This record gives sequence, C-alpha cells and structure tokens, in this order.
Amino acid sequence: MDAADLRSSSDVFLHIIEESGFAGGWHWVFATGEQRWSPGFFRLLGLDPAAIAASYDLFLDLVHPEDRSRLATPGDALQGHVAPTALLRLIRPSGELRVLSVLSEIRVSPEGRPLALSGVALDVTDRERLRQIHATEQRRRQALYLTTYATTYGVDTDDLHQFPAEVARVHGPSLHEISVDPFVMIVPEERETFRDRAYDLHDRRLHFQGTAHERLANGELWQFRIVGVPLWDETGRYLGRAGVKYPIHDSGAPVRGAAAPRDLRLTHALEQAVRGHHLRAARGLLDWSMMQLAEASGLSLSTVQRLEANAEAQGARSRHKAVAALRAGGIRFVTLDDGTLAVAKF
Repeated sequence: MDAADLRSSSDVFLHIIEESGFAGGWHWVFATGEQRWSPGFFRLLGLDPAAIAASYDLFLDLVHPEDRSRLATPGDALQGHVAPTALLRLIRPSGELRVLSVLSEIRVSPEGRPLALSGVALDVTDRERLRQIHATEQRRRQALYLTTYATTYGVDTDDLHQFPAEVARVHGPSLHEISVDPFVMIVPEERETFRDRAYDLHDRRLHFQGTAHERLANGELWQFRIVGVPLWDETGRYLGRAGVKYPIHDSGAPVRGAAAPRDLRLTHALEQAVRGHHLRAARGLLDWSMMQLAEASGLSLSTVQRLEANAEAQGARSRHKAVAALRAGGIRFVTLDDGTLAVAKF
C-alpha cells in the first residue's frame, strides 16, 4: 500500500490511519502563500502544531538530504514542476527515521498557470502494522454487509462491479455473477425495467438512483436503495462509477442501523454531480453573489463563473471547494429517488 491507494480508501479508514499517525496532508496556495497541514501531517513529521507553522520549506528540510531531489523544490512547485509520487526518508526533529510514500498534485488554471500544490503522505516504515490496520478496515466493511446489508461499491471502466464477497453470501449468486450483472440480485419482475434505466443513465454518464426489491439467499425479501454516480479525474477523464446500496422501509427511510456507509470516492462523485444551476440555486438560497462564493471557497471570481457555466472539468478540485463552502453556509445537496439532485438550506 502507498499514498496513491488513499484515493480509493473509505473515510473511516482515512480517519483511522491519520489518527494512528500514519498519514497526513498539506495544501499550499501560491497566490496568497497560505499553507495548511492536517493534524496528522504534523504528527507524521514529529512537530507540534501549536509551536510550528505549516511550511513546505520545513517539510523539505526534514527529508533526508539524499532524498530531497525526489520532491519538488519550492521554486519547482511554483513553476508547476512536481513529481506525482515519491518514496523518501524523513528525519524527525527527535532524530527518528521514517519512510514516507508521498503523493503530490499541482492545480493549474485553464491557461496552465500553477495555482496550488496539495499532497498526502503515508508512513510506510512499518508496513506490517499498516497492513494489519488495512485488513481490519476491510473486515469491518465486509462484516457491515452481513449485519446491515449496506455497502459501497465501485464500477470500473469495463463495467465490472466491485462488491465485497459478503454480498454473494447474503444473496446467493456467485461474486463473479454479481460483478458482471449485479441486477441478478433484483427480483425477476423488477429486473429488466431497473436494468434498462440504470444502463441508460450509465451510458450517458449520468447520476442514477432507484429502489428495487431483492430476494436474499435465506428467502427474505428486502427493498434496497441503489445509487451509482460517475467519477472523473481533474482533467475530465471518466474513471468509472462509485455507488452505495442499503435497505429501506416502504416509506423510503433507511432501515435502522443500515444508513448509507460513507466512502471518499462516493463523496467525491456526488460532489462532481453538482452543476452550474445547482450552484446558482445554492447562492440564491444564501443570498450570495458570485464574489461571495469565490471568497468563501478560496477561488477566483473567474473560476466560479466557469463552474456556473459548466466550463470547468467535471472532476475539477474547484467544484469540491465551492460545494464545501456552500455546505459550510448551510446548503445541502440532496439526491431524490428519481436521481434528481435537489438543493436545500438547513
């Protein structure tokens, strides 16, 4: 496991490894000079956040002299010349040596001008302990379906679905059958209609949500809400889909204890479904101007204008920043049963 694997990890796992001192992240905005480190990154470097200010130069100074060339210098970063991944040694102020897997990402303007640098680091010194934490998280996710029938899932670009093995145990068909055709879990009288609608929205790279009844291997009949959302990288390249399924009552409310599990990829996918008209509606509910949204999200006015004109790439980081700012202002983006994304103020 390395830092790149964190992109597809669940929120729970990310929280666990950061709290355990295994991971952390940083962000540097070039125009303002603002730098932020997560609490986990301070712990990773062996620094006290109350006594030390976040600084990319300081991070670089702690890297073993023989490994510093694997990270971009501040000057290189400002020019946009950043190696995406690196494995390097870090010397904490205490003298302790750690090995870090580092993932760095540069954000640029539509004209290609470097705007910011973000990164995440994973401590891989003790790979066995990290493997054990990861295995524990996998067992937790697997056990979740056996007890609640709720799970997240992924769909790759070849349309193969990735479910935990416990889904096959609960429903009866083999995991291979389910990965090729997950609709085999749906009762026959609903299957064709549900499949046709799902594939239609899938082919058009649109957000899908629906409910269906599924017969379990033990004969019980349960109703599930199933959500599938396209996932994109920052350049707009389609990566597949992220999804979730969980049982619901006839009223549509989740069965107690079976609320949709959180997953970082699904959260990103849902935020990427927010389009320009959603942003305009959200601003209207808050009585915000474009400039106010720009200030709240740390974006430029021109970036907000591009977002509202749907001129930014679907997976652009700016979209996530705008959504986060609106949520902080009291806005919620709610998915309805027909797949429509509604905007509400709480």
